[in-house]
Amino acid sequence: MGTETKTTKSATKVKAKSSAAEGLKELYIDSLKDIYWAEKALLKTLPTIAKNATTKSLVKAINDHTKETEGHITRLEKVFELIGEKASGKKCEAMAGLLEEGEDIMKETKSGAVRDAGIIAAAQKIEHYEIATYGTLCTFAKTLGQDEAAKLLHETLKEEKAADQTLTDSAYNDINFEAMAEKE
Repeated sequence: MGTETKTTKSATKVKAKSSAAEGLKELYIDSLKDIYWAEKALLKTLPTIAKNATTKSLVKAINDHTKETEGHITRLEKVFELIGEKASGKKCEAMAGLLEEGEDIMKETKSGAVRDAGIIAAAQKIEHYEIATYGTLCTFAKTLGQDEAAKLLHETLKEEKAADQTLTDSAYNDINFEAMAEKE
């Protein structure tokens, strides 16, 4: 007999909130508010992450990204201004969860290469979330004819991709191998 998959939860149609976005521009603004909150929350957390990292290259990468994140917030404020909206955030549940997961990883690992590897794993999840979000926002902005906003968002997207690559390089060039050797 073959393996059977049983679905335990039936699909349901989700009822939209009364405040739900009805048009692309509303969804765009809502998504901007979401990532604005996310960037501010990340900015508050990055110093703790840097303090818990031990590898010089990782600490440098985190500190560099802290400065970039300040720039991301400034760019988002410019985007809000360009579209005639007040810069404001709404809690990003995805980022809140990713930051909590990162904190848990630090609690569950001892200081050293293993924790650094965990920090990189958590940070890359954050970067991938940001890459997906900024890519979507760029597309929304272009679709809505917001070319200047799209350029600003694309600049941040490029920086997020570069940060992800820096983390990959740190992990593969030394940290993961040091972490592997720690408990042997």
